[in-house]
Amino acid sequence: MAVEKTVTVLGSTGSVGTQTVELLQANPDRYRVVALVAGRNARLLAQQARALCAERAVVADPVAYPELRDALAGTGIEAACGPDAVVAAASLPAEWTMCAITGAAGLASTLAAIKHGKSVALANKEALVCAGEVMLRAVAAHGATLLPVDSEHNAIFQALADGNRASVDKIILTASGGPFRTASHAEMAAALPEAALRHPVWSMGAKISIDSATMMNKGLEVIEAARLFDLPSARIGVLIHPQSVVHGLVYYEDGSVLAQLGSPDMRVPIAHCLAWPRRIATNAPRLDLAAIGRLEFSEPDLDRFPALRLARDALQAGGGAPTILSAANEVAVAAFLERRLGFLDIAAVVADVLAAMGPTEADDLAAVLARDAEARRLSSIMCVKRLAKAA
Repeated sequence: MAVEKTVTVLGSTGSVGTQTVELLQANPDRYRVVALVAGRNARLLAQQARALCAERAVVADPVAYPELRDALAGTGIEAACGPDAVVAAASLPAEWTMCAITGAAGLASTLAAIKHGKSVALANKEALVCAGEVMLRAVAAHGATLLPVDSEHNAIFQALADGNRASVDKIILTASGGPFRTASHAEMAAALPEAALRHPVWSMGAKISIDSATMMNKGLEVIEAARLFDLPSARIGVLIHPQSVVHGLVYYEDGSVLAQLGSPDMRVPIAHCLAWPRRIATNAPRLDLAAIGRLEFSEPDLDRFPALRLARDALQAGGGAPTILSAANEVAVAAFLERRLGFLDIAAVVADVLAAMGPTEADDLAAVLARDAEARRLSSIMCVKRLAKAA
């Protein structure tokens, strides 16, 4: 079979990235890998590059470059390092790019991929949360195609496949409820990172797992959905669905409801984006509704999970508010994982930073990154103050 698509994977050693690599390995005749990019895991990056016969491998951290260079010596695979090399890799002429570098670190490379008019698979929430207007302007200007990788947004994307977007009444994103879905306030206040990382359904990285536990992850997804599907917050609902079988629903004006269902396995949405507009096989478990037997849904409790309310408020405020929300949350989550902040203090710190910075504008990437940096600085200060108060 002839090569169908050239691809680049940004963030190839992370959770989404490694699963993307597995799918590429399973379909060697359908894809040719132009570049793989990682943060600092040079050993795994080199293994992936050799397995996929990638043309280029880039590690963002220059400290990891010697290990990458030595591991690829004699292979013919070009090795590079540093932030500029990451953006250069994103700019290479690949037809499809997976953007899975988390946080603000992934913004420049995502924008570079978009500016080259590629099909861009978005696993980096921050691209549309922190820099939504910047990214969407670039999409319009350069004719890029955005393919959502998040299971919920991918579900909505699939349910909208008939093209009747003008007839949409509202969309619903589902949430498992995380490890503290039924926990008391006292239990959440005393929660340690080990408990918060113990997601009942999904296998994810540490930061996303904590975001799921606070439900900030769902708040960020509401903001992302507003950008992707051009809908106001009032037309984007959230339902707790502990089985994580129904990933998204679209309500149409005629009363019809289309839902996308599947096993809670990220290989499904990744494969959908990789093969779009076709499909490819995966080894994800097949859904057995008879074995599951029951699907439950409930409204989220915004008093117990204030992060979701904070995200909606930031979306409503607009401007730089979503950037501030995301950056402050990232710092607070890191502090919690390092046991320098309580679990319930994560949302409290984010609220403090939003209040301190107030409404701001972020019209270009430089302004977005400036807002991000200031929010991180303030969030670090707030974390220290709360730790001192707790002591």
